[in-house]
Amino acid sequence: MPEKMREASPLAFWSEQEGRLLRLRLNRPKANVIDKDMIAALEQALAEHCTKPHLLGVILDHAGPHFSFGASIQEHFPAEAPAMLASLHGLLKRMIAYPCPILVVVRGQCLGGGLEVALAGNLIFASADAMLGQPEINLAVFAPAASCLLPERLARPVAEDILFSGRSVTAEQALQMGLIDNLSDDPEAAALAYFGKHLAKHSGAALRFAVRAARDPYVERVSADLDRVERLCIDGLMKTKDAVEGLTAFVEKRNPIWQHQ
Repeated sequence: MPEKMREASPLAFWSEQEGRLLRLRLNRPKANVIDKDMIAALEQALAEHCTKPHLLGVILDHAGPHFSFGASIQEHFPAEAPAMLASLHGLLKRMIAYPCPILVVVRGQCLGGGLEVALAGNLIFASADAMLGQPEINLAVFAPAASCLLPERLARPVAEDILFSGRSVTAEQALQMGLIDNLSDDPEAAALAYFGKHLAKHSGAALRFAVRAARDPYVERVSADLDRVERLCIDGLMKTKDAVEGLTAFVEKRNPIWQHQ
């Protein structure tokens, strides 16, 4: 049973195993949209626990059948995009630099900003019905964080296929390409078992240094790359006509009319 639980609209979080495990649960099914409120709730929960010396792991999962349908479309429009990207990339930077492993549990759809959040964790545990993808290109935008994170995790041609095609892949395909790390009927149980067998026995101090030793160069590289793509998106992409048309057409539930500019 949880040792303590706090629940707000976007996120539920609690501690287990005498504070050694932090549980985070996206809590707005069925879409679990990664909007400014969800981002702020995740940021707050992670920040609140990151200095606890006995924390050995985090499990991020979700209520409802789907991990996330992605980021808020409305927050992608030019007026809101700078603030949205700054907050999302701040969260992802915290996640990739977190002092203990983050295990992510995925069922159902895991798309767009949802997949970017999952990619910022260390290991992804998925169910057979999981579908993972970056569909942003279909709206004439690109996925800034995934453009940095996917090539770090996958062979570049595989990462570029996902980014350029906008297609989703099945859990089995994701396992074969290395996008997920574990495929099971009960990914939450698999993540808990991994924590119990491989992390719970460790010294918190040793684990923190092990995480830094393995990830510091990665964190530095990806953080700089996130800044690069954020500028590319705000100063370049969002000034094109097609980006606004793609987002507008989605909101209006019609086919877009591209001007290719």
